Amino acid sequence: MKKLIAMCALVTPLIATGVFAQTPATPATPATPATPATPAAKAPAPTAKAPASAAKAPTAQQEKMKTCNAQAGDKKGDERKAFMKDCLSAKPAAAAEAAAPKTQQEKMAACSKEGKGKKGDEYKAYMKECLSK
Repeated sequence: MKKLIAMCALVTPLIATGVFAQTPATPATPATPATPATPAAKAPAPTAKAPASAAKAPTAQQEKMKTCNAQAGDKKGDERKAFMKDCLSAKPAAAAEAAAPKTQQEKMAACSKEGKGKKGDEYKAYMKECLSK
């Protein structure tokens, strides 16, 4: 009797797995190779505006690249790389803006930043002179 119970205990999980097994999904359609889309299907047909955008003026970054590249001249390797990095990271527009702030708040911020380290009457005199520019 013990052998019969042991055998049932071992066989039952094997039979039960067939009940819980998922049925395989039936393929709806066979896989077909993808065909590349034609260029006309990707983008709309060119209009009269497209050539105008192609002749668009270069951006400020492109102008900066052009100028720095011309200044780099015959430099090669690491020397050129370092020069281009310095040249492209220079911010002439920001420097000009800091030199001539437009609003009173910008003037105060710029003068305060430049006047750090001064105290008392020296700071007051500096701020008065700086703000009157």
